[in-house]
Formats: sequence, structure tokens, C-alpha cells
Amino acid sequence: MIISFIFYFAVMLFIGLYFFFNDKDKSEKSYFLGGRKMGPWVTAMSAQASDMSAWLLMGLPGSIMAFGFGQAWIGIGLVIGTALNWIVVAKRLRVFSGAYGDSITIPQYLTNRFFAKSKVLSVICAIVFLVSFTIYVASGFVAGAAVFTTLIPTLDSGTAMLLFAAIIIIYTFLGGFKAVCWTDMIQGILMISALIAIPIITVATGDLDFSALNRVYTYNGVTYKFVGNLFSASASEIISGLAWGLGYFGMPHILVRFMAIKDPSKMKRSSTVAIIWVVFSLLCAIIIAYLGRLTVADELLPYGNQKLVFITLAKKYTAPAIAGILMAAVLAASMSTADSQLLVASSSFTSDIYKPLVRKNASDKELLWVGRLVVLAISLVAYFIASNHSSAAQAIMNLVENAWGIFGAAFGPVIILSLFWKRFTYKGAVAGIVTGALTDIIWLVFLSGSTGIYEILPGFVAGLIAAVIASHASKEPSELVMKTFDEAVKTV
Repeated sequence: MIISFIFYFAVMLFIGLYFFFNDKDKSEKSYFLGGRKMGPWVTAMSAQASDMSAWLLMGLPGSIMAFGFGQAWIGIGLVIGTALNWIVVAKRLRVFSGAYGDSITIPQYLTNRFFAKSKVLSVICAIVFLVSFTIYVASGFVAGAAVFTTLIPTLDSGTAMLLFAAIIIIYTFLGGFKAVCWTDMIQGILMISALIAIPIITVATGDLDFSALNRVYTYNGVTYKFVGNLFSASASEIISGLAWGLGYFGMPHILVRFMAIKDPSKMKRSSTVAIIWVVFSLLCAIIIAYLGRLTVADELLPYGNQKLVFITLAKKYTAPAIAGILMAAVLAASMSTADSQLLVASSSFTSDIYKPLVRKNASDKELLWVGRLVVLAISLVAYFIASNHSSAAQAIMNLVENAWGIFGAAFGPVIILSLFWKRFTYKGAVAGIVTGALTDIIWLVFLSGSTGIYEILPGFVAGLIAAVIASHASKEPSELVMKTFDEAVKTV
């Protein structure tokens, strides 16, 4: 098992070193966007791997195993959101980001979309990205360390976190976007392979006890009763689960993949691969939860360890070497998300704050190394947040659960309008981002508990309405903005 782990990490580090020494393009654009030269398979697999964290192999199966199929509505919402994002947004964003100033970050694109001289919108977006993704990366470090210590119980959490963080930092620091995308592609293949393998192996070798479906377990005052009806969830739970899909339209570490593909005409192939991947992965996660209930419920649920269902099945029904490879998929899920968020946070600072405000005439080499140093700085801050066990640090970690909603509510409507509405204005974009974010936060604090509705839904709707009203209330975009829009649409 340990040999399998060492081999997996060696491959990740090799990829970082390979792109550091063999990438002849040493520009900012290459480091943060791969020079817009990514192929359709790499684009698709890296986008989906960076999207799905360890939640896919631990959180979702564990929740369904404990409570039943009603917990699957978030997965259904994510499938719908993924499909719509690839079909509706992907190709247009690739074309538009190139047409409007060859933008390499989302904040840069939103500013260039209006040929605005003001950098206010870009800087606001960059600051939000920088702060939010630093916290996101910290949560990734925590998750990675937890997985590490679960797989290797003799390892203390501090050492586990340091090892996990070091590997991600090295290949992201050295290889940039290309290394992150290629490692994410490998990790995406590993994740889907493991998700398919575990159900097959469990059915073939496991002792299925269907009476476990009717058993009720209790841990820490929580009752784990399996409900086999998908529609057993309340209306608010179903609506909230489906609303999760709205987050994709504003998720920077996923959207930036669309901007990086070499040939926009290949986006259809990427879309097909990505949608098939997410459907199969989520379906297999649900099957794993069901099989886990039939085989290892007595081992896990009395102790509240349902999140370990994937790992337990791998250890129980496979040889150690195979188990090591399968469980490396759990680490792959955490790594593929953390590395992408780390690079997006770095690019936001370098391209949207450092270059326009600090060093306007900075060379490509300078920006490249600033980006690398910011990767290191963000990682260090994230590490200290993650390794701090104080109540303040834990409060920060809890905020991560709501970051998906803030990103989706603030940036989702603005991204969609920028791609499909020629009359959209700079003031409309600012109004949409601010209103969406504020509504999301206010709903979270005052109304989410009483209504049971996930805050992204009212935030998204409010941001969309505010963006439209503010655009109609402001002067029409310039002729150059309109002309560029029409030319971009012709090539979609």
C-alpha cells in the first residue's frame, strides 16, 4: 500500500519537474493559462477533477449510506449544472476571453469585456478570489491531512498535512497551469477508475446483507435511518440540492479551463467527456453508498464513520497494492481541487493587482516568478490557517461551505450576461457582483435556517435582476464593445 502511494506521488512531482524544465514558453500566459494550448481531453478531465474534491469519495457516499437516497439531490444538481456549464458557457467563454483583450483571468475578462479603463472591478474580483481561495486551499490541506491519517494511522496530522501540502506546492510552483492540468487529468482518471472498480469488486466478493437497509443506527444523538425513496427529501432540500448546480457558472477554477483550450471547435468533445465523467462518477458514488450499507454498516455507522465507506470497502475487498492505488484516488480528489484553487488565487493577484497597480511594465519573467512566489505565499498562509486548531481557524473552515454559494451568486449571472447580452454594461457587472454576494450572505445569516433554501438561489436571482436593471439604467456600451461582441458571436 505504501509503495503504491510513493509511486503515485512520484508521478505528480515528475510532471511538475517536466514542465518546469521543458516548457519553452516562460510567459505569464503560459504559467497561468497554459498558453491556451490545452487539448480537449486534458481540458475536460482537469476541469472535472478540480471540481470534485474528496467530497465525491467520502462526503457524498457517507451521507447517502447514513440517510438514504434523498441525500443524492446535490449530486443531481451538480450533474445538471455541469452539463449546462459545458454546453452553454464553455465555448463562448473561450472565444470571448480571447476576443476581449486576450484575457487570462476571470477578473481580467470581466474588465476587458467593456474595454474599461477603470481597474476597480478587476481588483474587487481579484481580492475576493485571493481571500476565498486561500481559505479554500486551507480546507484542502485539512481534508488531505485527514485522508492521509485515515489511510496511515501511525502518521500524525501535522506531518501528514506538511507532506500533502509540500507535494501540491512543488508541482504547482514549478509547472504552473500545465502541470496542474496534467496532474488533474491523471487524478481524474484515477478517481473515475476507483469509483467504477469498488462497486464491481464489492458485488463480486462482498457478503451483501439486505437487512441492513432496515436497521437504524444512532451516534451522538443523530439517527441514521436509510430511506430508499429519492423523493423522501423535503421540497426545500430538493430545491437546494438542484440549486447547487448554479455555482458552476461563477466558479473561477472551472471557468478558467474553458479559457485554456487550444481550439474552441474541440469544446464539444471536451463537453462530452466531462459530462460522461460527472454522470458516471456521481452514479458510482451513490452505488458505493448503497453497497456500503449492505456490507459495512455495522462497522461504520455506530461510530459515525460513514465517510470512510469508500476506504473501508477498498481495504476489505482488495489486495494491499490495489487498495493503495484505489485509496490514492481519495488523495487525488483533494489534491486536484487544492492545486487549481491555489493557481487561480495566484493568477488573480499577479495579473489583476500586481501588474496593473504595482508594476505596469513588469516583464514576463518577472510576472512568472511573482506568480510562483505568490503560490508559495498563499500556501504558507493556508497551511497556518489549516494547522491552527483555535476556534477562529475552525470558524474560517466552516465558511468554506458557503464559498461555493458566494462565487455562484456573485459571478454566475455576470458571466452569463457577459456572454449572451450585448447591452450588458460595466455598471451592470458591478451591481450584479455586489448584489449577488450581499444577498447570498444576508440570506445565509438570517433566512437559510428558517427557510431551508440554499443561499445561492436567492443570491443568483437578485444578482441577475440587479445586473439587468443597472445595465438598462446606464449608458449603452461603446461601439467598440458592441462590434467586438458581434464578431465574437460569429466565431462561436
